[in-house]
Amino acid sequence: MHVIVLENQPSSQRGGQELILLDVCKGLAERGHQISLLYLEEGNLIKQYQEFCTHLIKVNSFLLDRNTIKNSLKFFTDIWKVPISKNSVVYSNRYHDVVFGYLLSLIKQIPFVCYLQLPPHTKKFGRPHTLGLKGVNKFIALSKQTKLDWLDVGLKEEKFDIVHVGINWETYQPTGSLSTLKKQWGISEDTRVISYVGRIDKEKGIEVLIKAFALLIKSSTNIKLLIAGKPVAHSTPEEGEIYKKSLEQLSINLGIAEYVNFLGHVTNTTYIYQVSDVTVVPSLWSEPFGRVIIESMACGTPVVASRTGGIPEILTEEFEKKLFEPGNEQALFNTLTQTIDWRDRDSDLGNRCRKHILSEFNLDNMINGIEKSLLSVIK
Repeated sequence: MHVIVLENQPSSQRGGQELILLDVCKGLAERGHQISLLYLEEGNLIKQYQEFCTHLIKVNSFLLDRNTIKNSLKFFTDIWKVPISKNSVVYSNRYHDVVFGYLLSLIKQIPFVCYLQLPPHTKKFGRPHTLGLKGVNKFIALSKQTKLDWLDVGLKEEKFDIVHVGINWETYQPTGSLSTLKKQWGISEDTRVISYVGRIDKEKGIEVLIKAFALLIKSSTNIKLLIAGKPVAHSTPEEGEIYKKSLEQLSINLGIAEYVNFLGHVTNTTYIYQVSDVTVVPSLWSEPFGRVIIESMACGTPVVASRTGGIPEILTEEFEKKLFEPGNEQALFNTLTQTIDWRDRDSDLGNRCRKHILSEFNLDNMINGIEKSLLSVIK
């Protein structure tokens, strides 16, 4: 099979979508499939793609600009230069790129698969995207909730497969010595650590976490909050920085700034999970999945998260008790209070967290599911 992959920017600094795609492409390549990557902008993951991709092709745009002949010619020139083989299939990592993906599949007469990692941003798409979505042969949703979100805008259920995200358990492991790791971070051994890892964007609910943390401080000052990530989903970089500064100001206004560390973008997040007692995912929106949850739990660190989107599909059985209502800092505070001292009250919880993830959300399961979906559309 030859998979023609559409990606905006292969960069680890944008979020989980790009990391998931890299895992998928690398896994398929290791199984003998050819991978051609079409991308718009270079990112820090491009060197890893060079190790296994048959072709790396930079294109001008995945959107058809019909306002000028020049841009239209560039668009179709990019399509014509894409090499295909007998068993080629187009695989879009974002629904935003379905116009290019559909026209590529139409012109080259090959099937088109779209991976849905986000809920739709609107109930009514413009004509180009509507046609592009109709031209998709198979949709892969990363959670049941994401599938339901898309069925609400009129996509056909029979076109859907659901494949949960999986991770490499060798990358995400518990620390061998928590006390040593805390010393390296300059954190005292008896300090409890709460962490947030992800985009610094409004829908992620970081304000709720900061306010809940302020409530915790009232009962114990022997805690620390680590916030790792950078602004991504803002109209301009300046707007993103303004939002980040507003979070820092909120910490100051609540009198907890000395207990909150804004770490910026962190390439290797494993160390953050390992040094933490609890990871929090306080999303306000319909979070499609929550890769951070499975990364943290694979490291043996429990997760407290909003009951929204695809998150409840991960936190099942005993871990369902770690869910709280989105936007409710009091509910988050209560759940953190019940969880943060687990090392003293239930020392085996970390092992159960890891076992749950390795059983249900491992990398092989994800590659198997996506490979099966791709092969199903090839005639």
